[in-house]
Amino acid sequence: MVWLVLLGALLCLSRVGVGSLGTESFLPSGPRNCPYRCVCAADLLSCAGLGLQDVPAALPAATTDLDLSHNALQRLRPGWLTPLSRLRALRLGHNELDALGRGVFTNASGLRLLDLSSNALRALGRHDLEGLGALERLLLFNNRLAHLDELAFRGLGALSRLYLGCNQLSSFSFDHLHGLGATHLRTLDLSSNRLGRIPVAALAALPAFLKNGLYLHNNPLACDCRLYHLLQRWLQRGLSAVSDFAPQYMCLAFKVPTSRVRFFEHSRVFENCSAALAGGLERPEEQLHVQMGRPLRLRCNTSAPAVRIAWVSPKQELLVAPGSRDGSIAVLADGSLAISNVQPRHAGLFVCLAAGPRLHHNQTHEYNVSVHAPRPEPEAFNTGFTTLLGCAVGLVLVLLYLFAPPCPGCRRCYRRTCWRHCWPRAPSPLQEPSVPEVPSRKASVHKHVVFLEPGRRGLNGRVQLAVAEDFDLYNPVGLQLHAGSESASSTGSEGLVMT
Repeated sequence: MVWLVLLGALLCLSRVGVGSLGTESFLPSGPRNCPYRCVCAADLLSCAGLGLQDVPAALPAATTDLDLSHNALQRLRPGWLTPLSRLRALRLGHNELDALGRGVFTNASGLRLLDLSSNALRALGRHDLEGLGALERLLLFNNRLAHLDELAFRGLGALSRLYLGCNQLSSFSFDHLHGLGATHLRTLDLSSNRLGRIPVAALAALPAFLKNGLYLHNNPLACDCRLYHLLQRWLQRGLSAVSDFAPQYMCLAFKVPTSRVRFFEHSRVFENCSAALAGGLERPEEQLHVQMGRPLRLRCNTSAPAVRIAWVSPKQELLVAPGSRDGSIAVLADGSLAISNVQPRHAGLFVCLAAGPRLHHNQTHEYNVSVHAPRPEPEAFNTGFTTLLGCAVGLVLVLLYLFAPPCPGCRRCYRRTCWRHCWPRAPSPLQEPSVPEVPSRKASVHKHVVFLEPGRRGLNGRVQLAVAEDFDLYNPVGLQLHAGSESASSTGSEGLVMT
C-alpha cells in the first residue's frame, strides 16, 4: 500500500516537471532588434532617459513612434532613419543637439510630428528640414535659435503648427514665412524671443486664421503707433493669441530694457497716436447675412489673376476643388465658393487664399457669414376682398334701415319713453298752457291751480301758480291767465313755479 502511494507521488512530480518545461517553452521572447535597455511595444520604441550619446544602431523597422528624448545626443548622422519607413512621430527633445545638417531626415517622408525642443540649436539652414513634406507639427521651442534661413521651412507644405518660442530670434520674415506656405498653418509661436521692429504691413496681411494663432507676447516690441492700433484691433476682435496673453505684450518706450511698458495697460504712451495711421492696414472682412436654406456664392476678389485658389472654412477645413468632405460646399472652376443650401454650420469666417506670379502668396479675401433662420411670412392682406365685404355689409345695413319695419313692441317703448322724457316747447301766450306730467313732483288729485296776483307776493308782475283744494287736475280748461305789469312774453319765458 505504501508502495502505491510513493509511485503516485513520483508520477505527479514527473507531470509537474513536464508541465513547467512546456510552460517555459511557450513564454514570449523579447522583440527582435530591440535596442538594449529600450522598451519596445508593438510599433512603439522608447529609449528615453537612458543617457545615450549616440542613436542605437539597430532599430526595429516596424517602429512608427520613436522616443529618444531626455538623453545626451549631440549629433544625428545622415540617413539614420533609412530603415524606419513607417515612422510617424519622432521625439528628440531635451538633448544636446546644436546642429542638424543635410540629409538628417532622409526617408522620413511620412513623419507627422517632429519634436526638437529643449536642445542647443543655434540656426536652421536651408536643407536642414528637407524630406519632411508630410510634417504637421514642428516643435523648436526652448533652443538658442538666433538665425533662420530665408527658405528654412521650404517644402513643409502640410505644416499646421510651428513652435519657435523661447529662442533668440531678433527678426522674422512675415511676408513669406521663410518659405512656409500659409495655406495650412494655424499656429505660429514666436513668443519670448528678441523681436523688436516688426513690419506692420506684412503682419496685417496675414490670413485671419493665422492671426488668431500668432503669438508675439514677451518680446521687446517697439512702441509703434501702427503696431499698437493693429494689436488693439485684434484684441477688440477677440483673437485668442492676443486676448489670452494681453498682460504679457510689452514694448520699449526709449530703446532701453528698463523702459518696458505693457501695451494694453499704459495707454498714455499712445495717447498722441492718431487712429488714421492704422487706416488701411487691414482689409475688413465683408459681412454677409444669409437666410437658412438659401444659396450662397463667394468670389475670391484679388488684385491680379490668381493661378491657385483655395478656401478655408469656419471649421478650419481647407477647401479645394471639388469642395468639402461632406459635399455641402463646392469650389468651382473659377475659384468661387458655392453653397446650395446654407445651414447654421456654415456660419463663420470664410477665407480665400490666392496665389500667382503677380500676387503675394498669402493674399486673402475674407467673408464673415451670418446665418439666420427664415422668418414666417405674414398672411397676404387681400384689399379687394375686404373692400367687397365692406360694401356688402354696408348695403345690407342700408336696406334694413329703409325697408325693415320696426317691431310693435319697439314702437310702443319708443313712444312711452319720448312721452316721459321729452319736454314740450315753451307755451305761447296765445295758447292755453298745458301742465306736463313731472315724475319727480306729482300734483295731488282734486287740487286746483290758481294764479296769484303779483301785487300780493311782490313778484314784480310775475305770475305764480297756486294749488287749490277744489281744482280738478283732469279739467285744466278752467284756468285763466292773469298777467301783471310785465308783458305776456316775459311771463311765458319764466316758466311755471309749483307750490
